[in-house]
Amino acid sequence: MATKFSHINIISKNWKKLSDFYIRVFDCRPKPPQRDLSGEWLDRLTSLSNASIKGMHLLLPGYDIAGPTLEIFEYNDEIINTSKKINLEGFGHIAFAVEDVELKLNLLLENGGSVVGRLIDAEIDGVGKITVVYAKDPEGNIIEIQKWE
Repeated sequence: MATKFSHINIISKNWKKLSDFYIRVFDCRPKPPQRDLSGEWLDRLTSLSNASIKGMHLLLPGYDIAGPTLEIFEYNDEIINTSKKINLEGFGHIAFAVEDVELKLNLLLENGGSVVGRLIDAEIDGVGKITVVYAKDPEGNIIEIQKWE
């Protein structure tokens, strides 16, 4: 049986604002329809009572309509994660390859994002030269912005 990557999900405090951030900063595009999910099937799937999810999928830059998406959802009853750190166990970050790391970082900052560390240039043996920085979206999710040469 063939396997194909489908999407990455971010649970958001405000799915509309966070979606707008990824559209403005990283050139993602909406993939309709918007989701407004609820019902017994969702309760069974999530093991939550009276679950309700709103949100949308965003097409990732560099892919067509059939490509993987960034799924940004907001639950009616969310749990706030106050420990988003670069070295926290589990999923760590998403990465975008760009033409100009500093320019994209500045756009991210202008749109409510923040920096985790410093923008660096490094030579990685056997791989090549990278310009890279870790940053956060307005809700604290970590993003790697990179350019390989």
